[in-house]
Amino acid sequence: MKPSRIILLLIMAGLIGLFFSFDLEQYLSLENLKLQQAEIADYRQSNPLMALALYAALYIAVTALSLPGATILTLAGGAVFGLLWGTLIVSFASSIGATLAFLAARFLFRDWVKSRLGSRLQTIDDGVRRDGAVYLFTLRLVPLFPFFMINLAMGLTPIKTRTFYWVSQLGMLAGTLVYVNAGTQLAKIDSLSAILSPALLVSFALLGVFPLAAKKMLEVIQQHKVYARWTKPARFDNNLIVIGAGAGGLVSAYIAAAVKAKVTLIEKHKMGGDCLNTGCVPSKALIRSAKLLSHIKRAPEFGIAKAEAEFDFAEVMQRVQQVIKTVAPHDSIARYGELGVDVMQGSAKIVSPWAVEVTTADGVKTLTSRAIVIAAGASPLVPPIPGLENIDYLTSDNVWDLRELPKRLLVLGGGPIGCELTQTFARLGSQVTQVEMAPRIMVREDPVVSDIVQARFQAEGVEVKVQHTAKEFIVENGEHILLAEHVGQMVRIAFDKVLVALGRSANVQGYGVEEMGIALSPRRTLDANPFQQTNYPNIYAVGDVAGPYQFTHTAAHQAWYATVNALFGPFKKFRTDYAVIPWSTFTDPEVARVGLNEQESQAQNIAYEVSTYGIDDLDRAIADGEAHGFVKVLTVPGKDKILGVTLVGEHAGDLLAEFVLAMKHGIGLNKILGTIHIYPTLAEANKHVAGVWKRNHAPQGLLKWLGRYHAWRRKV
Repeated sequence: MKPSRIILLLIMAGLIGLFFSFDLEQYLSLENLKLQQAEIADYRQSNPLMALALYAALYIAVTALSLPGATILTLAGGAVFGLLWGTLIVSFASSIGATLAFLAARFLFRDWVKSRLGSRLQTIDDGVRRDGAVYLFTLRLVPLFPFFMINLAMGLTPIKTRTFYWVSQLGMLAGTLVYVNAGTQLAKIDSLSAILSPALLVSFALLGVFPLAAKKMLEVIQQHKVYARWTKPARFDNNLIVIGAGAGGLVSAYIAAAVKAKVTLIEKHKMGGDCLNTGCVPSKALIRSAKLLSHIKRAPEFGIAKAEAEFDFAEVMQRVQQVIKTVAPHDSIARYGELGVDVMQGSAKIVSPWAVEVTTADGVKTLTSRAIVIAAGASPLVPPIPGLENIDYLTSDNVWDLRELPKRLLVLGGGPIGCELTQTFARLGSQVTQVEMAPRIMVREDPVVSDIVQARFQAEGVEVKVQHTAKEFIVENGEHILLAEHVGQMVRIAFDKVLVALGRSANVQGYGVEEMGIALSPRRTLDANPFQQTNYPNIYAVGDVAGPYQFTHTAAHQAWYATVNALFGPFKKFRTDYAVIPWSTFTDPEVARVGLNEQESQAQNIAYEVSTYGIDDLDRAIADGEAHGFVKVLTVPGKDKILGVTLVGEHAGDLLAEFVLAMKHGIGLNKILGTIHIYPTLAEANKHVAGVWKRNHAPQGLLKWLGRYHAWRRKV
């Protein structure tokens, strides 16, 4: 803990200790107030301003330190200052004191709580950012909730201080009036319980429900406003229409059909979407061919004096297409038709909240549906770099059309797509130059990960140029040249083909989004709430078009929530769970991660411990000639609870699954250590890193005594 926090904590603890040590609580009792009422009133008559200042200061101190007695002080406000002035003084003093307690809790404990709860706190934080004022107002209206606990609890959230202050002042006003008014009749009060009658408690409870009811009414009004210009059909052709047959769309349609809903799936291009046709499947097929070539080049490492390979790049690319064709039946129209999905091939356009116009080869047809799921995917992001439009550039969409290997390939981008294809084409024989404007490639990973991958790239002949910003493409004497800025200097990079791999942008045009007024987020994705709903509550968005992740598995994950909410929302809605999201970059070595890494933990000020196991020490990795990489696990300080895992090495994506399961179900490293792992396998690395944690937390004092015990046993 920082020295400033320790000092504040000691001061507060000292003041609270003095309060109880000197039994000052006796002076803040109903009996004492009634006994001293006349003297206090006389002092107020002779020293009105001083009495006001002392009373306000005492009230602020009691509430700021969360001491008992605020109720008695409120009664005293009414007894001494009357209803009007008493209410005014108490209202401001209580709000100021509550805000000081709120700020103290935030300063002292917010980082500590965040370091221990990690990503689990994110859902609460998001809810408070969205509806914190409503929740706080509700709690303030109901005196059943101790106000000092509300002050401390809200200090652990991201609610703004000014919001906390004005909502508290407004929310506590009703209760303040009741108690101050009671104080004006102090002589008639025999106990504090007499102030809050059952009828008054019920009234407060009903008053507390009002903000939530008002919020719900506001949602209904907003929905009515959104739907006002549309006529809702009396009957619907479908329970669900899904736009887009990528991962998110296919899963949505599958789930709907499985629960016997009437569902129509619309796809204007190819079934399977980007993942099958231009993303995951073709890239992994090409990576596999390139990896085989890399192993042949490494033949001497395996005791084989000489090995050679002859290949035709066009045939390699033809194999990629064959892999796509082999996988395609899993996502085909025929299969989904058998599952009970009506599949239409054509262009969809949303023309009302319940109607989609589909243009097919046979004409235009309008379908109605109670709910719609948009799974329109994303497209390669092509930046407006001068001269790029004059070059026949490649993206992750059209690189699969290549049949001639580029002699000199320029790759723009150091993210997952750029890195995977950089290494793959280098292994196939291209002279590859990778350009990244950031200080390193793979910037979302820890620097050590970037260093390992970049070192492997350079060892395989890739020229990696970081801190290079693409400025302009030109053609000189028939040669393509990129002008890039590096530390203030212009650098010329010649190439034959350029692959633009700078990420993907959501497809939000061409199917009625703008015409319907479907809201977009600042990231230019469809703005979906935690239930995957757009601003039209019956229109949902999943996958790349919604974000925040652009992975096939997260699209499928979101699709479950969107579909269940769309079909069963009137009874129960589910918030999408982003607590444990894994991903992998399929370079060699592979990089896989789930949860936090070190740079994210440090940026979020989350405390952690690190346990690292080097895979170069693993028997199976040594036998396979893949003795490189590591397993790094971040845990809560002093505990085996996993905050995040980074894996670098052979089959890292496969090995990560054990940690994903552990984090999802709250399994710690102790239980992983106690699980039998087959020898010799790469999966033993997971057990070994758990062993590293265990050794780092061995009870040294107990072990010392055990040593003495065994020494004694040798003597008797």
